[in-house]
Amino acid sequence: MSAIEVEAESAPILECFFEHEERPALVPGRSERAWMDKTHQRFAYRCTPLAIANASGWELHAPVGFSAHWTGGDLKEDLLITPDDPDNTRASRLAVSAFGHGVLTFHPGYLFRTSPGWALWTRGAPNTVKDGIAPLDGLVETAWLPFTFTMNWKFTRPGSIRFDAGEPFAFLMMTPHRMLDRIQPVLAHLDSEPGLKAASKSWAESRIDFNQRLAAREPQAVKEGWQRNYVQGKDPTGFATPDYHLTKRKLSAPAPLQGCPVPATPSSKQPVKSPTGKPRRGR
Repeated sequence: MSAIEVEAESAPILECFFEHEERPALVPGRSERAWMDKTHQRFAYRCTPLAIANASGWELHAPVGFSAHWTGGDLKEDLLITPDDPDNTRASRLAVSAFGHGVLTFHPGYLFRTSPGWALWTRGAPNTVKDGIAPLDGLVETAWLPFTFTMNWKFTRPGSIRFDAGEPFAFLMMTPHRMLDRIQPVLAHLDSEPGLKAASKSWAESRIDFNQRLAAREPQAVKEGWQRNYVQGKDPTGFATPDYHLTKRKLSAPAPLQGCPVPATPSSKQPVKSPTGKPRRGR
């Protein structure tokens, strides 16, 4: 078995069970953000960690649009939801006022199961700002949970907000839930790693030098525009030699499990198989 096959065989599983065909779309996260597009020369995308984070999970999209208004009260009735189409039952299945205190609750439309030791970190789409309301994070033990969960948003002040059809209302990230408890942070002075210290100093000096040359409008610095050490996976001294480095990420779209017919959706692909040809269930 090749190294790629071994990695595929040991990869954690994310199963997404649904009951209604008119469910929210589940799609790989996208690197693009409207506010990043509007930055000068789209310079926000030069921050590779930002763009990678945007795509390191799966988005759940609202199938219908609606508006919501919070009066500022603590009762469930103080949050009013108005669907774009009052006759469409999908809106009532999607968003409700369940807890009061200005909390808007979404039903994901799926029951998720993950491999043992893994969980789903549910949150809003990374690096996305929505005026008047903020997403609440949750870590859900989906390795054993026989029921679904909710995605919640908290109004930051009384007023009105809206979600458009196709807008992400949740972002799902796989996390090694069991392993987190085994991690022991270690404190050490930078002097204890001379090579790392030298590389850090060299980077800082090169950064200062480049910014000074750029401020002085030195032609070569202006032509370069910005330093690309991180994007290229290297530092000025060559100290860093990563065995895994990404500049872009594209996760897999959901695919129907072999033997389980699923109505065609924009995100459907071929049935997922393990390298042995058997359905991958992870349990």
